[in-house]
Amino acid sequence: MTVLLMTPPMTQLNTPYPATAYLTGFLRSRGYEAVQRDPAIELFLEMMTAPALEVIRQHVEENFEQFEDDELPDVIFNFLAEFDRYHLTVEPVIRFLQGKDPSLAMRINSRRFLPEGPAFDAIAQMEAVSGDVLQAAFGNLGVQDKAKYLATLFINDLSNVITQGVDPYFEVSRYGERLAAANPTFDDLYHTLMDEPSFSSDILEQLVEHYLEETQPSVVALTVPFPGNMLGALRIAQTCKAINPDLPIVMGGGFVNTELRALKDPRVFEFVDFICLDDGERPLITLLEYFEGKREIDELVRTYFLAEDENGQPYVHLNQNTELHDIPQSEVGAPIYDGLPLTEYLSLCEMLNPMHRIWSDGRWNKLTIAHGCYWRKCSFCDVSLDYIDRFDTAGADILVDRIEALIAETGQTGFHFVDEALPPKALFAFAKRLIERNVVISWWGNIRFERTFSPARCQLLADSGCIAVSGGLEVASDRLLKLMKKGVSVERVAQVTKAFSDAGILVHAYLMYGFPTQTEQETVDALEMVRQLMQQGCFQSAYWHRFVATAHSPIGMNPEEFGITLDPRPEVFFAENDVDFTDPTGTDHDMLGEGLRKALYNYMHGIGFDQPMSFWFDQPVTRTTMKKDMISKAISHFILSQEE
Repeated sequence: MTVLLMTPPMTQLNTPYPATAYLTGFLRSRGYEAVQRDPAIELFLEMMTAPALEVIRQHVEENFEQFEDDELPDVIFNFLAEFDRYHLTVEPVIRFLQGKDPSLAMRINSRRFLPEGPAFDAIAQMEAVSGDVLQAAFGNLGVQDKAKYLATLFINDLSNVITQGVDPYFEVSRYGERLAAANPTFDDLYHTLMDEPSFSSDILEQLVEHYLEETQPSVVALTVPFPGNMLGALRIAQTCKAINPDLPIVMGGGFVNTELRALKDPRVFEFVDFICLDDGERPLITLLEYFEGKREIDELVRTYFLAEDENGQPYVHLNQNTELHDIPQSEVGAPIYDGLPLTEYLSLCEMLNPMHRIWSDGRWNKLTIAHGCYWRKCSFCDVSLDYIDRFDTAGADILVDRIEALIAETGQTGFHFVDEALPPKALFAFAKRLIERNVVISWWGNIRFERTFSPARCQLLADSGCIAVSGGLEVASDRLLKLMKKGVSVERVAQVTKAFSDAGILVHAYLMYGFPTQTEQETVDALEMVRQLMQQGCFQSAYWHRFVATAHSPIGMNPEEFGITLDPRPEVFFAENDVDFTDPTGTDHDMLGEGLRKALYNYMHGIGFDQPMSFWFDQPVTRTTMKKDMISKAISHFILSQEE
């Protein structure tokens, strides 16, 4: 039995999404033939060729033939006006971003080689504030990095041409996301799938036909990590069924686990045969045993399939089977990457910020130290779901063994640990084993900014190869941090992040605004805290997220405890995640959000720290009540306490 595992478009362009690698390794360890392909990266690369741009231009000209030049979107006008240069440079740029032609950097940096569309306006906007930002960011010697940044802007322009001019569902990291995300009905996706295929869908169909012919699978398994993968997954399934209606199609992944827990629409099963929830190892291997005749259908684990009621009417049935337990972390095996085009991924530079670029630059082997979250208390998090609630770790030696196996297979020593939050006790044991076994890697991952991370322990992590961490500062308000059961304070976050930074580890902070009962005053004070933290070098990168209540979080399940009222919701037949709510506080979070993003964008480029809070907002806002030296004093007190 051969299982073909695929990641639908779109995911990161710089590294493969790890789900199929995990399952490939696990299935092979259990004696199954497992092969994997990544149509996400291959679809993108097919679209970034000179012949594909000729087809794109034909579509654009047809779609905008009624428009005058001054009516065209800027990115479309520039694409048509500069088409010969785009046609000439697109393939060399892709090779450069794949690391196959580094000598092209000097030509890219001349600013005369690439056509520069609207994406390049970001450079001019920053230079208006602080002079030559490229010189400041890269100096005279950062030739490759500067070229990578300019080439990434070029790719962004071309991607926007496709989205605005050819295929409205196409985005580099999202693919038809709005059709699936928290959509209570399947109608939008279904109608899109019934319509004529789009430009990108035609290419995807050709790729899938090739994969099926090449691998001759007995089963196709699709991972859907995000809402933006659902349209691509169903397009792949649609193609597979058109070629072989009897080929079983199985679907799982993060989006399914989070948003399809109330699935009722039978039409989904016109495309797939089985949908698995939560960790895929046990449900998938049980399904394979069912296909082999070793199990009955009522033994399937956390698996949806189409059944019939007593009247012969189809309905969506979820089979739980609690008698079969999940595979322990110690037994899931190491990921295997063979079958994925590791030399074809693009190393991008999306922002002039050393921490922020880690997400899109370089290829990372992905692993988890533990399943689930050791804290699992945050009120905004989906703590009721398996991927958070069930905590299980494998042990330091097993993890280092897997790391050595991956290095031997891929030749890459960079690792991204994709845990919800790296458990400190296991993390410190892991760091010590890396050092004791002389395993040289570079690694990063997500943590909680808790007191356990002393300067000495941060240095231990750095010595083991830690280059960066990310973690949640969230609302930067002690009252709200307590309400969300985060277990940290702003002062503690300042001290811990400074300890990481002083150890030479880059730090990214997740920020949140619009939390229940958050006032304008608290939001402005939070921005002041962020300003001080970044100015003091506590963290180098951050991102503001607008708070969203989710159905499976404590806030979504018990809104009255947080002072809000959930808005009426339609009956769910497909996806459910985000839930709208009414907050009697009445804060204008939309207005504040734009100012928060503007300020942070400048702070991450090292500018704007001297501007008053009011500078960033289009409307008058309350003055901050925070003392200007709060963070510096917190750090000083911490340093003194460590010395004593």
